[in-house]
Amino acid sequence: MDPVAHASPASELQLPAPVLDDLARVETRLAAELASREPRLTQIAAHLVGAGGKRVRPLVVLLTAYAAARGVPSRREDVVEAAVALELIHSATLLHDDIIDGGETRRGKPSALAVYGLGDTLVAGDFLFCRAFALCARFEPTVIRWAAEACVALTEGEILQARFRRNPAVTPDDYVTIVDRKTAALFATGARTAAHLADAPAELVEAMRACGAHVGRAFQMQDDLLDVEGATARTGKPRGLDLRDGNPSLPIVLALPKDRDVARIFALEQPSAAEIETGLARIRRTGVCATIADRARVELEAARTEILRLPSSDYRLALETLAHGLGERSA
Repeated sequence: MDPVAHASPASELQLPAPVLDDLARVETRLAAELASREPRLTQIAAHLVGAGGKRVRPLVVLLTAYAAARGVPSRREDVVEAAVALELIHSATLLHDDIIDGGETRRGKPSALAVYGLGDTLVAGDFLFCRAFALCARFEPTVIRWAAEACVALTEGEILQARFRRNPAVTPDDYVTIVDRKTAALFATGARTAAHLADAPAELVEAMRACGAHVGRAFQMQDDLLDVEGATARTGKPRGLDLRDGNPSLPIVLALPKDRDVARIFALEQPSAAEIETGLARIRRTGVCATIADRARVELEAARTEILRLPSSDYRLALETLAHGLGERSA
């Protein structure tokens, strides 16, 4: 299988044995949740979920729960199910994002959209959302509400991003709002839910929510940087997709007032490959990439401050290492 698609932070971390066991259970449960009475739905969902991915969100859930509980959580099964539900929601959004952006590749291979077409890919995304909320039904109303609020934030973030697509008037504040809704909301909900399921006190639950939000911001900032500077062989996708699709990533947003050519290319409905390469080069020359790397480090340090509120343990150390790695990854 494609090594890019299966690149995982778990392979680069020294994870405690119980977390490794639960991560394997997450994979087993994900495979089970893809089963449908309609084989084509299973096929499309497996095309994405079965390709692997980083499993970042399940790892955040598992490590946060174990760290907050100072060991194996009493609600261990619930923690695994929450991790599975979060990954299903994330996977559903990827299917829908590829439809919105016309994405042809995902995780180093042709996207579900490219292979199965728009209609069936759309329905498969809905299928994964439904599977996720069927799992959430086991939880208390508070947890269900958090999951629903995160999904509402995702939809609002998508609409806000569309409002600023190819729009040079977009500001850094607009960018942060989009990221908080589209990316950080799931990280924050996962960490918050994990601490809650570990019976952590309310103030620690909210600290983990803040931690997740900071990690989500740093994760997205690094993703944006990779679209400008990353190596396709490592990321599994071509550079310049944000310029091609008119998505207001942070390098673009910060470069817009510095370079009129970037603004011109960003506003184009269908920029050519040459124009995209020109735009990427001009973005790099503005120096904004170093600024973004610094901003990501600030978010990671804020996340670390919250992580240090957890009791000292190997689980906390692994969570801290994971958070740092997500903000400085090369794929």
